Amino acid sequence: MNYAEQTLGTSSPSVNRYWRGLGAWNIYFIFKLALYWQGVIDFNALTNLAFAAFLLMPLPPLWLHRARHILAIPIGIALFYQDSWLPPFSRLLAQSSQVSAFSFDYLVELASRFINWDWMAVLFVLAVGYAFIAGWIRVTVPVMLGLIWVAMLPVLSMIGATSFLPTTATATTAPAGDAANGVAAVEQNTAPAPAPAAAPKDPELDAQLKDFYASESERQVPFSAAPSQPFDVLIVNVCSLSWDDMKEAGVTNHPLFDYLDVVFDNFNSATSYSGPASLRLLRASCGQIPHEELYSEAPQQCHLFENLAEQGFATELALNHDGIFDDYLKMIREQGGIEAPMLAQDSVEPQMTAFDDSPIYRDRDMFDTWMAQQDWDNPTATFYNTVTLHDGNRIVGEKGFADYEPLLRQLFDDLLTFLKRLESEGRQVAVLIVPEHGAALSGDKMQFAGMREIPTPSITHVPVGVKLTGLNQPSDEAPIHIEAPSSYLAVSELVKRFLEQDIYAQQEVDWQALTADLPTTEPISANDGVVVMPVNETPYIRLKGDGWMAYPQ
Repeated sequence: MNYAEQTLGTSSPSVNRYWRGLGAWNIYFIFKLALYWQGVIDFNALTNLAFAAFLLMPLPPLWLHRARHILAIPIGIALFYQDSWLPPFSRLLAQSSQVSAFSFDYLVELASRFINWDWMAVLFVLAVGYAFIAGWIRVTVPVMLGLIWVAMLPVLSMIGATSFLPTTATATTAPAGDAANGVAAVEQNTAPAPAPAAAPKDPELDAQLKDFYASESERQVPFSAAPSQPFDVLIVNVCSLSWDDMKEAGVTNHPLFDYLDVVFDNFNSATSYSGPASLRLLRASCGQIPHEELYSEAPQQCHLFENLAEQGFATELALNHDGIFDDYLKMIREQGGIEAPMLAQDSVEPQMTAFDDSPIYRDRDMFDTWMAQQDWDNPTATFYNTVTLHDGNRIVGEKGFADYEPLLRQLFDDLLTFLKRLESEGRQVAVLIVPEHGAALSGDKMQFAGMREIPTPSITHVPVGVKLTGLNQPSDEAPIHIEAPSSYLAVSELVKRFLEQDIYAQQEVDWQALTADLPTTEPISANDGVVVMPVNETPYIRLKGDGWMAYPQ
């Protein structure tokens, strides 16, 4: 008779002999409880208790008991994923067509980011520890008590027993200023904390989002004047650049930002994918629309480059890549309103290869090529898209993936050199640097580093800058910072003011008047099937088919 039979008694040996415990599944539940205690994952107590009950239910035939363990493996994996903060698996499947184009090396790189090696070490220790003590202790009993304890957490929270709650239930965010100055937690707790505001209900958030889009649908920037002194407009659309990425890479004080005339401190790219971001920029003359409407026909007055064409600008298109992935080039032509031929890349050599092994050209070389083919006697409006900073790039002739930080410094250096060259040659060009979205270098609970399925503020909060080269009297003052929440409508309005105020015909540009009262836009973002909206400084997300939830911090 084994230990389980002794402890359970002998009154019903025909039943008790088949209570075999959780076995190695104890490691699974202990590991999940440890992750939950540290706030790494969420934990649905009822679902996990039901799974444990399924594993414990006595099955007389040994072969059926073993078959159950095999059947439980995919269930356990699915349950683990459900308890994680990662987006629903359906969201990942929606990107399968794009993932199929990734190189094998890049897929391995992405898989490595999914694994936390510190927690793998914890799992290894748990497995060895379980194997050591399982012969003396019936581990299933404390594990089941732990699952029941987690199920009781809502009751503990209601009665104020916070000392028994895990990190996920007790963690709070200290004010940024206090954290930066090292104020002790004890000092923060000397005053009674204000009662937390009630979480908004789904109908309230749905109504707020509906009102936002209704208001945005009525906004438009009409172009009605051409400048007497012609100049060129160049929009540099940068993939994978946000304020958060700059901080993570340690590149926050590059001289490029001191050389600019205008910097938008709170610009929202409204999406975290390249195609939608470029379309929103190309349609900047109208208010923000839902994601699904991006791929339908837009009124001509919404297209920024068509508005410039009506004012006498010849439109041009340049990329430092081939534009094939995700039909990017086809998309910006059909939905973005740019029919111009792409700037030839024959005269330059690729500096890198992308995650799909396609060539990527250095921005410095592309700027030189653009300048060499310019007709400086006639005004042009050029859309230039660069993927220099995109995840998974590899420098030609070198092994491994290129690091973000040196590529970021190179891009900023190339932009600064280019702007100074335009200035030194007296070229009259309005240059607008508008990133598509961030690279998600830091990652968070729901998305590992490089994952951009959900357009969180850290990804969509991007640095937008403006420089006018070749002015009659260049500005030597610090750039003007636009602190109000802004988006693409402000870009279109600023370009419109360049035309209306005939800036290159002026002896001196009144920057304060030029940037005053630019359109503001709430930082609401969307991808296919997901919306992120701030409520009282807390981002809420709505996934397709689900309700709203506060984004896990």
